[in-house]
Amino acid sequence: MIIISAKKKKDGKPSFIERAGSKIPDPVMIFIALYIIVLLITAVFGGKTFGMTSADGTGVSYEIRNMLTAENIRWIFSNAILDNWLAYAGGIVGTILIVMFGIGIAEESGLLSVLIRRAGANISDKYLPFVLILLGILSNIATDAGYIILIPLAGLLYVGIGKNPLIGMAAAFAGVSAGFSANLIPATVVDVIIGTNAEAFAQSQNIPFVSYLGKTINPMTMHYYFMVASTVMLVLIGGFVTLKFIKPKLDSRKYVIPDDINIKAFEVTGKEKKALLWAGAGFLLSLIITAALGFGPLKSYIDEAGKEVTPFLDNIILIITLIFLLPGLFYGFAAGKFKTGSDAVKAMSNQIGTMGYAIVLTFFCYNFLSLLTYTNIGNYITYIGAKGLEAIGAANMPVLLIIGFILITAFINLFVGGLSAKWMLLGPIFVPMLYRVNSSMTPDVVAAAYRIADSSTNIITPLMTYSGVVLMYMRKYKPELTMGNLLSLMVPYSAVFMVSWTILLMLFILFKIPLGF
Repeated sequence: MIIISAKKKKDGKPSFIERAGSKIPDPVMIFIALYIIVLLITAVFGGKTFGMTSADGTGVSYEIRNMLTAENIRWIFSNAILDNWLAYAGGIVGTILIVMFGIGIAEESGLLSVLIRRAGANISDKYLPFVLILLGILSNIATDAGYIILIPLAGLLYVGIGKNPLIGMAAAFAGVSAGFSANLIPATVVDVIIGTNAEAFAQSQNIPFVSYLGKTINPMTMHYYFMVASTVMLVLIGGFVTLKFIKPKLDSRKYVIPDDINIKAFEVTGKEKKALLWAGAGFLLSLIITAALGFGPLKSYIDEAGKEVTPFLDNIILIITLIFLLPGLFYGFAAGKFKTGSDAVKAMSNQIGTMGYAIVLTFFCYNFLSLLTYTNIGNYITYIGAKGLEAIGAANMPVLLIIGFILITAFINLFVGGLSAKWMLLGPIFVPMLYRVNSSMTPDVVAAAYRIADSSTNIITPLMTYSGVVLMYMRKYKPELTMGNLLSLMVPYSAVFMVSWTILLMLFILFKIPLGF
């Protein structure tokens, strides 16, 4: 039996977090409710004026607009589809969908699956936890490859070496979920969602979108250096936690190997190995094309106004999509997954199909955020919040501001799942508010703190989308395992990741290391 620190719940009653989380409405409904609330607030406070200090030190006066006037009702309907949704933040909806084209080909072709299986084979017990956590972090470029492929594979790998499979599955779960925001690959879907929206949140209240060092940054790569360092750190620390805490706890515990478990089920076939060579050729071709573009038509230049223009970085999303697209296509046709071009188109369509909820969410969310900006209610909330923080002396304590924001986000993450929904709720308020309190709290710093908090507590809440799936996988080897057992098993990863990740962010800031570019 697995020994756990948490007490067993009597009568199978759900935990407090599960009960509280079940009462929280869907994020779409939350944004609809907030939209209505803001409309009513503007009817009451319409015409109220207040003043704030802009980024250059000059005073700016704002007036709250009453949205129940005929003119402003026309604004709601005239802008709901194009300006307030599809064009929000420079067309972020389309940007996310484009990223999914390349990922869709790579995932649907089977390339990501075979890469994970290939990398996980023939690794010694000593290094296996580190490899599994790294693969888990890298798997986040795809929608669910880490959960569906890597976690069960980790169990099989440990069964194959005669070790408790839950050890490997815990390490893989930590990498996939607790290391969700980290990666070695730039401009992932998470980078796009966090960065592009952070830029929009800042611009909505005239906050300069620059790094904490005062440098111009690209929203999709503003955390790249920090994410690379985070990946290395999480792999090392996660592997250490596995070997020093999880492995000793589970090594001597009993487990079963069901009859339907096939240890060879995840082996890479000869055909797949040959297809991998073709994928390598596709990757090489994509690098050649990328280099030709970067040093050719997309190279940086100085325009007539003397400003540096960076077409390559400005189009990094299309470049990353190309790098995923070609290897996926080469692999898919070589492995027989794709027979015609229509199969490849279907693969992209299938991946876009998984974004259905995101499209619904962004319609209501972006219309709400646009309403906050247009009415100046967002500015007013920032004004009130900033005044309150200044009153308690928080302006001189940027470290405490960061830690406080991380703790608030981590707590909310226990009850509200989904990185995007929480960022849409918290970002529009905290990005401008914290900057108003202390100018060192630039959008890139606040967004980095958010990524730390959101990722670290994913594995200790039963409301995380895939927690039930992970529990199902683990129950194949330990049928009596409960959700409480699983969550308590993952607490060491969550606690160590959050503390060490926060310290890493502080070190970046202390030594003035750029978070990205």
